[in-house]
Amino acid sequence: MKIGIIGTGNIATYLLGKINDENWLNGEVIALFGRNREVGEDLALRYGIDFHTEFQDFLDTPITMVVEAATIEAANSYMKAVVASKKNMIVSSIGVFNDIQLIDELKELAESKGVHVALPSGAIGGLDLLKSANAINGLKHVQITTRKSPSSLGLQEDHKEELLFEGSAKEASLKFPRNMNVALVLALAGIGIDKTRVQVVVDPAVKRNTHIIEADGDFGNMKLQIENNPMPNNPKTSHLAALSILDVLKNKHQSIRIGN
Repeated sequence: MKIGIIGTGNIATYLLGKINDENWLNGEVIALFGRNREVGEDLALRYGIDFHTEFQDFLDTPITMVVEAATIEAANSYMKAVVASKKNMIVSSIGVFNDIQLIDELKELAESKGVHVALPSGAIGGLDLLKSANAINGLKHVQITTRKSPSSLGLQEDHKEELLFEGSAKEASLKFPRNMNVALVLALAGIGIDKTRVQVVVDPAVKRNTHIIEADGDFGNMKLQIENNPMPNNPKTSHLAALSILDVLKNKHQSIRIGN
């Protein structure tokens, strides 16, 4: 598998280290696309790969899988072009799908081109359970309560503990576009972005981003709590988010899949 990465930030650097240096999967990153020329060229030199600032040049390389590890804006700008070029893709900026029509369009395009688009689970879990519970529309209620430090939410460090937001996953993604990937992927796996409920709590005492997922329906009920360690070089990104991308890549060609 020949991999190209959109983005030159912490997740891209992490993947380059784990894939090209530590050989955690049967494949290699051969191309990088980004706007930060200085960082991109440094990564290209360090890992012996190609760096591109022109997107078509990036697509013209012999990559078979593209990992978007950048921003919602980048995902929105480039993912259709990736799929149209008949390359498989992983989209990590799930916030791009706050417009539900977009995921339907991408699905139709992927099917017409014979490729796959994966949305990794990111910083949470429980998605298999939600998909199974809703197999015949038996899922009734899903809520996620996210508790983060002020700095993770772009607030002053002395901000008091407070319920900042309560509403739907769609509303949460619009209000916190860079913090609500978890709510959107949960909604897409379950009962949708309008019915999935979200609470966002700022807490200066919290050391780890914490997510509590609650669900009930015909299957019974679930309560799952995740406390995420941050990536070493970026306190705003959960380590699990990077690991979930690596897991999708590792299992891409598995003959036996475990779970949904």
